[in-house]
Amino acid sequence: MSDNSERDLQREVTELQQKSTTAARLFDIRLIIGGLFVVYGIIVTIAGITASDAEIDKAVGVNINLWTGLGMLILGLFFLAWIWLRPLAAPVPDTPADGATPPKE
Repeated sequence: MSDNSERDLQREVTELQQKSTTAARLFDIRLIIGGLFVVYGIIVTIAGITASDAEIDKAVGVNINLWTGLGMLILGLFFLAWIWLRPLAAPVPDTPADGATPPKE
């Protein structure tokens, strides 16, 4: 009976760790920053593409919206690539997976 309750407890702990990992990945700050930079980068890039000559002349001949938008897009894509290349690591359980209890000190 005790062995069965330990298995149930271990299963519940494993499920909670998986839910915690999923929540951490969902609210990863890199995802939020990358997503916002991509969205704002698209908006500013479109504003730069549709800029009139008068607006470009105000910025001393530089299409600042276009260059800023492209920079924001690159930064946002960098953050999103970072998530893809280096995802968050799953937490390491405190107890061994084979069910054996660690030695007490």
